[in-house]
Amino acid sequence: MAAHGQKTAKYIFVTGGVTSSLGKGIIASSLAKLLQSRGLSVTIQKFDPYINVDPGTLNPYEHGECYVTDDGAETDLDLGHYERFLNERTSQANNVTTGRIYYDVIMRERRGDFLGKTVQVVPHITDEIKKRMLLLGETGEYDIVITEIGGCVGDIESLPFLEAVRQLKFELGENDALVIHLTLIPYLSSAGELKTKPTQHSVRMLQESGIQPDILVCRTEHPLPQEMRRKIALFCNVQPASVIEAMDASTIYDVPLLMKKERLDQRVLYMLDIYDDKDVDLEAWQIFVDRLKNPKHHIRIGLVGKYVELHDAYKSITESFIHAGAVNECKVEIEWIHSEHLTPENAGEKMASLDGVLVAPGFGERGIEGKIAAVQYVREHNIPFFGICLGMQMAVIEYARNVLGWADAHSTEMDSETDHAVIGMMEDQKNITNKGGTMRLGAYACKLQSGTLAHKIYGKTKISERHRHRYEFNNLYRADFEKAGMTMSGINPENDLVEVIELSNHPYFIGVQYHPELKSTVMAPHPLFVHFVKASLNNAKQKRSTKKTTVVETVAEPAGATA
Repeated sequence: MAAHGQKTAKYIFVTGGVTSSLGKGIIASSLAKLLQSRGLSVTIQKFDPYINVDPGTLNPYEHGECYVTDDGAETDLDLGHYERFLNERTSQANNVTTGRIYYDVIMRERRGDFLGKTVQVVPHITDEIKKRMLLLGETGEYDIVITEIGGCVGDIESLPFLEAVRQLKFELGENDALVIHLTLIPYLSSAGELKTKPTQHSVRMLQESGIQPDILVCRTEHPLPQEMRRKIALFCNVQPASVIEAMDASTIYDVPLLMKKERLDQRVLYMLDIYDDKDVDLEAWQIFVDRLKNPKHHIRIGLVGKYVELHDAYKSITESFIHAGAVNECKVEIEWIHSEHLTPENAGEKMASLDGVLVAPGFGERGIEGKIAAVQYVREHNIPFFGICLGMQMAVIEYARNVLGWADAHSTEMDSETDHAVIGMMEDQKNITNKGGTMRLGAYACKLQSGTLAHKIYGKTKISERHRHRYEFNNLYRADFEKAGMTMSGINPENDLVEVIELSNHPYFIGVQYHPELKSTVMAPHPLFVHFVKASLNNAKQKRSTKKTTVVETVAEPAGATA
C-alpha cells in the first residue's frame, strides 16, 4: 500500500458500550498487532473524556499508572499496552484528553484566533478533536491509525468525541474509515442463557449519535452460536461476518491469537478496501505465549509499594515481569506488600521466603519507612533487590543510615530539615511551583561504568531510559557512598546526575532512578527485569538445594550418633 509518495492513512475508531473495562485498549492493540504482522504500518491513539489536561496529577487510585513516553508526555496506561503489543514508541500525539482539547481552544480564543466569533462545542471543539484524530495519519508514516475513544457510549463526557467521529466518518468516505464497537454479551446463570439485549441497546445509543458501527466485537464468557450472531447482526444492522466473538482469555497476550481465529483483521481489510496478500506472521508471538503458559520454573517476588490495593498502579511493572518470566521460562508470582504495614520487626516474616524483592516507585511520605525497612532486610539477607525510582532513593537512604551511620539521612521530599539530605531537588527546580514543571520527564541519556553489573546487564555503556521524578541523588555525598562500597554505575552525561546504583558485595543489588518498565515489550523484554528474574530464580534454586542438603544431614545425624 502507498508504495510511491506519501501514504494515505485509513482510520479505525474503537468505541465501547454497556460497561467500562471491557478491554477496548487490548482489542485495539490486538487488531493493530495483526495488521502490523501483515506488513502494514499501524499506530494507536487514545482519546480520554476526562477534563484533566493529562493524567500526570491523578492519584494512581483514580486512574492507575501514569505512562510516560520518550518525549515526556504523561499519558493513559493504555499507551503502555500499545507499545508492549506493537514494539513501537508512542508520543504526546497518541493521547489526548477533553481537558487538553478545551485548554487549547480556550487559549486560541484568548489570542483572538477566532476573530470575535462565539466559540462553541460544534464546530470549534469538534474541529480541534478531528484535527488531533488526523494528526498522526497526516505524517505519511502510517497505513492505518486506530483511535480508541475512552469511556462508554452514553456518557455525557464522550459526546463531543462521538460527534467528531460521526463527522470524520462522513468526510473521509466509505472505505477510509470504520467504527468497531466493543460490547458485552452477559451470561445469566439463573436462566442459563447469553443475552443480546444490552448489545442492542448499546448499538442503538451509538446510532442516536449518528454513528452506525461497522464491526461488533462481543465480549462473552461462552461461545456465541451462529444463530445468536445472526440475531445480533439483524438487530444491530451489521453483516453476520462483522459480529466478532471475544471470549474471556487467561492472558491478554492470547487476544491477538483469538482475534486472528475470528478473522477480525481480514474483515477490517475487506471493509477498508485494502488488498494485502501477506499472511499473518505471529510465530514469535506464539512462542512467547507458549513459554508464558508452560513455565518450567516458579518464583515469588515481593513488590513493595503503597498503592498495592490497585494493581493497575504498577501495570507496566507487572507486565515487565511477564515478559521477563517468559524469557526465563519462569512463572513470576508477585507477592503484594504494602509498605505502610512493613516494619523492621516484621520484615523477616513478610520477606524471608521471597526469591527477590522489588521496591516500587511513588511520591510522597506515606509508606517510606516501610520501603527503607524492606531494603535493609534484603541487603542484609542477600535477597536479590531491584529498586525503581523512589525504590532506588530508598536504597540510598537505607545505606546512608545503616552503613555510613547517618541516622537522620533522608530525602528533602520527606524531611526538609535533615542534616544529611542524600536525596534532594536540584537548585534550578526549587523555584518552580507548577507540579509538572519540577519533574524530569521522558527519555534521558545515561552512561554506564564499564565492568559493573549494569554494564553486564545492558551489554553496552550508552543507554537511554524514561524518567518521571522530582528528586535526585545529592552529588555532595557521592564520594562518601563510593568509599563505603556503593557504586554509582550509571551517570547522566549532560548534568552529572546519578542514574544507577549497585552493590558488588551482594548477589544482586541494583537501583535505577528511571523507569525501565516503560520500555519493556513482548518482543523486547527489558534486560533489567530479565536479569532480576534470573537472579531471583538462581536464589530460589540455591535455597531449594540448601534445604535438601539440610534435610539429608538431619536425617543422617541419628545414624551417625548411634554409630
